[in-house]
Amino acid sequence: MAKNTVCLWYESGADEAARFYTGVFPQSQLGAICRAPSDYPNGKAGDVLTVEFVVAGIPCLGLNGGPRFQHSEAFSFQIATEDQAETDRYWHAIVGNGGQASQCGWCKDKWGISWQITPRILMSAMAQGGMVAKRAFEAMMPMQRIDIAVLEAAIAAAKNG
Repeated sequence: MAKNTVCLWYESGADEAARFYTGVFPQSQLGAICRAPSDYPNGKAGDVLTVEFVVAGIPCLGLNGGPRFQHSEAFSFQIATEDQAETDRYWHAIVGNGGQASQCGWCKDKWGISWQITPRILMSAMAQGGMVAKRAFEAMMPMQRIDIAVLEAAIAAAKNG
């Protein structure tokens, strides 16, 4: 296990989530799966208790802890994408696997974890500041899945005018 690991509490299904994430995102891998040595408040001996995994280079531990705690948008994974095909691939993988779309490139997987599928061109435009950032931001605000062509048009308009 890594020295610093993100622990994600799941009601159940941490192993299913880890397998999904490691199948979708590069630089991901499944690690040790630990089973409960005895019954516990939300499970029985032999149930998957924890699963170690790496998602997009981030070491994580999934904990099947029961319904006591729920995920919120206060925590999300931000995945930087290079082009529309990569943006669409991740977005559709999450939303198409029981997840739900949100605004501005955010979506939530079926386990309640929030993801920001963010093209690098958007981050670059925001870092430039001024009219480029303003136009890119305004173009992004009504979107769910980010449309890079719309962002490029907004950025070009800001630079030309």
